[in-house]
Amino acid sequence: MGLFDKIKSAFTGAEAKDQPQVEVEEEVKEVVEDSAAKETTLEPDNTKKETDEYEKGLKKSRLSFTRRLNELLANFRYEDEEFFEELEDLLIESDVGFEATMQIADTLRYEAKVENVKSMKDAERVIVKTMVDMYGETNPDHQSFNENPDGLTVVLFVGVNGVGKTTTIAKMAHQYIDKGKKVVLAAGDTFRAGAIEQLNIWGGRVGAEVISTKQGGDPAAVVFDSIKTARDSGADLLLIDTAGRLQNKKNLMNELEKMKRVISREIPDAPHETLLVLDATTGQNALNQAKIFKETTDVTGIVLTKMDGTAKGGIVLAIGKELGIPVKFVGLGETMNDLHPFDTEKFAYGLFKELIEQTA
Repeated sequence: MGLFDKIKSAFTGAEAKDQPQVEVEEEVKEVVEDSAAKETTLEPDNTKKETDEYEKGLKKSRLSFTRRLNELLANFRYEDEEFFEELEDLLIESDVGFEATMQIADTLRYEAKVENVKSMKDAERVIVKTMVDMYGETNPDHQSFNENPDGLTVVLFVGVNGVGKTTTIAKMAHQYIDKGKKVVLAAGDTFRAGAIEQLNIWGGRVGAEVISTKQGGDPAAVVFDSIKTARDSGADLLLIDTAGRLQNKKNLMNELEKMKRVISREIPDAPHETLLVLDATTGQNALNQAKIFKETTDVTGIVLTKMDGTAKGGIVLAIGKELGIPVKFVGLGETMNDLHPFDTEKFAYGLFKELIEQTA
């Protein structure tokens, strides 16, 4: 059982047994210390390092949310509806989304009504537990990256310009090449000026072959050529860039569908992933983009970039509650190694570390 499940278990067990608050605090503290000790002992190079990177990358979101929640709870008035309205405002402003915000506020209202919440500490415990539970529910079981065990893995990247799509492709290519894999990149964004050149530059930096055509060329033809090249060269991974224009959804949809037809004709189960890249700093705008792309193509997962640059980490809850699309990768920094597979446990702890320790 990981840290995430143990924290949930400690809170849930405490409620079920109606333990005194001091015992709840001690139990959660023991869970955190025990898990940290085991992580250090069993996986000193990977698990502990990645946990630290999540904490570092989510620092801005964590400190902002913790400070604002503490300020709000300092004036906790469980019988005053104005308090709950202020809590809802805080959550909405943290990009938690409407549905998740209502669930958190309604849970606290209920707990206050049945008198399980009588103090600031009780309110903090309920809010943290509810949000941790929700983070555990946001990503379905199929959140892991879908690699083709029988050959070439094809990944289609979609998203508007400026969200970090090309950089994300480069980071993924770099990480797979570091593992000894062969990667081919396809410059399928033939619409935006400079897009082909940009991907060629990144390909040269990370050591991946780039298949491209002239600006304004047929992206489906680029996809066909890139599949042939990837197969002939024995590549493990083909990463395909696409145009990100949203001004005309019909054109975007037609273009993506044509590319997908070419891919599936050549490799029946492909693309194995269609990843939507979103800039976490844009908040509600990113959520609106996700809704549009969900309408135009079959998105299998989301990459949230620039998580280290936002003070609002609640967007994962909004995506999970309102769209049901799993977050599969998060960008926690600017280096080539700062793209991480999304880990619910590490994300929740990295976002709520101070609150968990306060509750403990």
